[in-house]
Parts: sequence; structure tokens; C-alpha cells
Amino acid sequence: MHAAVALGYSLKGLAAAWQREIAFRQEVLIGVPMLVASPWLAPDRTGLVLMIGSVLLVWFAELFNTALEAVCDAVSVEAHPLLGIAKDAGSAAVLLSLIGCAVTWTVLIVP
Repeated sequence: MHAAVALGYSLKGLAAAWQREIAFRQEVLIGVPMLVASPWLAPDRTGLVLMIGSVLLVWFAELFNTALEAVCDAVSVEAHPLLGIAKDAGSAAVLLSLIGCAVTWTVLIVP
């Protein structure tokens, strides 16, 4: 029963990110076709795992950034330097995951 409850919370989190964050929607709309194409583009099974993992890592980073922003906004509506650092660091994590995804796909696809 616990797994079903946890799955419900996970789906609520995905739905909230989809509704609140245009960046998440963009990353999903770009990432899904990448995942679909990856079995044909990957040079081998290891490459396939890296390609899929890099897309999932982008989504993971964006979901955590969304959660972090929600907590920061709930804590204070006023600007605070530490909250700004937290939000900026979350954004940087997303950026690094996007760079990692782009590098992974480029290295595996370009001859």
C-alpha cells in the first residue's frame, strides 16, 4: 500500500512541475523524442544507457530545482540573499545537467 501512496505523491509532483514550470515542459517535450530515438542513435548498449540517463538527469535536476524554488517561496516572499543563493544554485544544477546531456549525446552520435 505504501508504494501506491508514494506513487501518487510522485505523480502529483510531476503534475505540479508540469503546470508551474515552462522549463520542465520544454525539457520533457524535447527529451521524450530523444528517448524514443535513442535506441536507433546509440552506438551500443552502454551508449544507450548514457543517453537515457542524461535526459533523465535533466528532468531530475529540474524537478529538484522546482522543489527548491517552491520551498524558498514558501519560506519568504521577501528577497533574501541566502534564498537567492539557493535558487541560483538550483538553476546552476539544471544548467550543468543540460550541458552534460548535450556533451553525452554529441560524443555518442557525432562520428
